[in-house]
Amino acid sequence: MGGNGSKTLRNRRSHLSKINPFCCIGRCGKRSAICRQWRPGVSLHGRELLDLKARPKCTAMVQIWSSPTVENILRLFFLSENRRAVTMASSVSLEGDQVKQKQRIEASKLYFDVPPDEKDPVVYSSSYNISFLGIEKLHPFDASKWGRIQKFLADEGVLKRKRIVEPLEATRDDLLVVHTEKYLDSLKSSSVVTEIAEVPPIALLPNFLVQWKVLQPFRKQVGGTILSAKLAKERGWAINIGGGFHHCCANEGGGFCAYADITLAIQFAYTRLAITRVMIIDLDAHQGNGHARDFMNDDRVYIIDLYNTDIYPRDFEAKKRINQPVALKSFTTTEKYLALLSQELKKAENIFKPELVVYNAGTDVLEGDPLGRLLVSPEGVKQRDEMVFQFAKDQNAPVIMLTSGGYMKTSARVIADSITNLAAKRLISLPSGAPEVKS
Repeated sequence: MGGNGSKTLRNRRSHLSKINPFCCIGRCGKRSAICRQWRPGVSLHGRELLDLKARPKCTAMVQIWSSPTVENILRLFFLSENRRAVTMASSVSLEGDQVKQKQRIEASKLYFDVPPDEKDPVVYSSSYNISFLGIEKLHPFDASKWGRIQKFLADEGVLKRKRIVEPLEATRDDLLVVHTEKYLDSLKSSSVVTEIAEVPPIALLPNFLVQWKVLQPFRKQVGGTILSAKLAKERGWAINIGGGFHHCCANEGGGFCAYADITLAIQFAYTRLAITRVMIIDLDAHQGNGHARDFMNDDRVYIIDLYNTDIYPRDFEAKKRINQPVALKSFTTTEKYLALLSQELKKAENIFKPELVVYNAGTDVLEGDPLGRLLVSPEGVKQRDEMVFQFAKDQNAPVIMLTSGGYMKTSARVIADSITNLAAKRLISLPSGAPEVKS
């Protein structure tokens, strides 16, 4: 009895070694049609496993497949397969998006040649200014600031009007380099633009008027910021008397910022100028959350941001991306402000070597500004701008300056005086030029 039993056990073990382990595991003593197709070393794939489950050939198989353990194994298997498929699809989609982005940048007309003997790297257009039946006065922002800056510089002989570079307006294809179709389509709603521009009556206007009187000036300034990067690369510096819409990111606008001109300028610089290391120095009184969100996973960009932490936008998620965040309190004085800036610039010298500096030079830091709530003097703004341009010069990095925020009528005067000071200190070169100022 014992001898026959031992022989039977050996035969069963031999039989089990040829049976698909995902099947009945030999419990029935025979193999199904599907089992017979299986051989050791050959694995079954997901679809075959489903076939096994759908068409069991024996009672034992039904019991095995209906067990919770096997159900969970299958569920995990197919979940893993689905995730892998989604990841692969996302990767292909991302590559496709990058190709489209590159094609749009290369096809753009926003970069054009500017003869250095005819034009200075100062970018401006009368189209920058926003004016429509006085509605623009309902926002504290001086919507004619850009024109007034240019006028001060021209009237005082610092800059010749004929030497100013006029940019092209950014097209939809240009904007799609960064922005989503959904976001750009949302701007066809006057109510959406109202939320961004923070001027309630805009919601009552037909959208074609909003496009013409509000968004077109913004798009022109975007073209100016993008072109400024090219000019800075060629000349060492450039000033866009406009731009600096640092609250706007790829899929959302806000804070009087409808388009992400800083992000766009950097993306163009990556592709057209072969620049790989960019430093953003954001000295507007408000936190620059737009570009911080856009470059959340891009370590080619290094961000220094001094901002009033008590005011809009209080974007704690975006703050994580700022490499050197300096959260100021309301009523920070000129002395404190400049000391902190000096400290941060010295710190950055040993950490990051930029190939381009994007300087967001908001003047809402001025004492008396209703939104900035800091106490920096006009002379302090001049010193601040001088420090940044000197930093860029020491780093041998081209720099572009954007005028960004500033909500008082005096802002235009302060900006013009600061540009005059930069020319006097020979930190920028204007042939028409300001008289040299002794240090």
